[in-house]
Amino acid sequence: MRHTAHILVLLTGLTTSLLFVGPVSGRAQPVVDHDPYAQLLTQHVRDGVVDYGGLKRQEALLDRYLEQLAGIDPDGLADKERFAFYTNAYNAWTLKLILDHYPGIQSIKDTGRLWQSPWKKKIARIDGGLLSLDEIEHDILRARYRDPRVHFAVNCASKGCPPLYGEPFTGRDLDRQLDHVTRAFINDPARYRLEGDTLHVSRIFKWFAEDFNDDPVGFFKTYAEEPLRSKLDAVPGDVRVSYLDYDWSLNGAE
Repeated sequence: MRHTAHILVLLTGLTTSLLFVGPVSGRAQPVVDHDPYAQLLTQHVRDGVVDYGGLKRQEALLDRYLEQLAGIDPDGLADKERFAFYTNAYNAWTLKLILDHYPGIQSIKDTGRLWQSPWKKKIARIDGGLLSLDEIEHDILRARYRDPRVHFAVNCASKGCPPLYGEPFTGRDLDRQLDHVTRAFINDPARYRLEGDTLHVSRIFKWFAEDFNDDPVGFFKTYAEEPLRSKLDAVPGDVRVSYLDYDWSLNGAE
């Protein structure tokens, strides 16, 4: 009887313990403080042109932002926040890559080596690991999200590249921001030429043709505003496509 009572007490205690064990709560979403990066963009980027000299003098602020990114697990972020996180990481680490070699370079290509392009370097510290810029762009942003607007959000520190956006990307504003950078590029007369029935466009549309469904004209028409929209509609028959030379010179102030 004494043993039976003892067992009942144990079972009662165990039952009580189980009753008070609630469901395991999910991890709180990491919070990314973009203020340091936003400050740098506001002070040193004008219309996509970067003041690398001024940025170099505030490199410690960029380092602080990158150190923060290095400690964040992107998988803990909501989907759009994760997209924004990797886009900001790509752009911020590209700035760091340039500053590591600045001054004395004329192109991002000057930061590479004979046997290794700058985009293959494992430089981006994220969640305890190292990623290359290529891995961020192609293995994560392009492969996971399949949103062609990403090509106008990531910046390769070159004049031929879509301009560096003047504010951090955020999950809350992501669609608006991606639309903005895409429309800005498509409608910039410096980024295309329409001569007769031929539309001359960035080589981005050739290199990543599959992302644009092999239809750069259709993509242009989707985002074209006046006067480009009317010009495209006025072309009789099909619009042919040609590709402009790509300017790899540094997107810095002269």
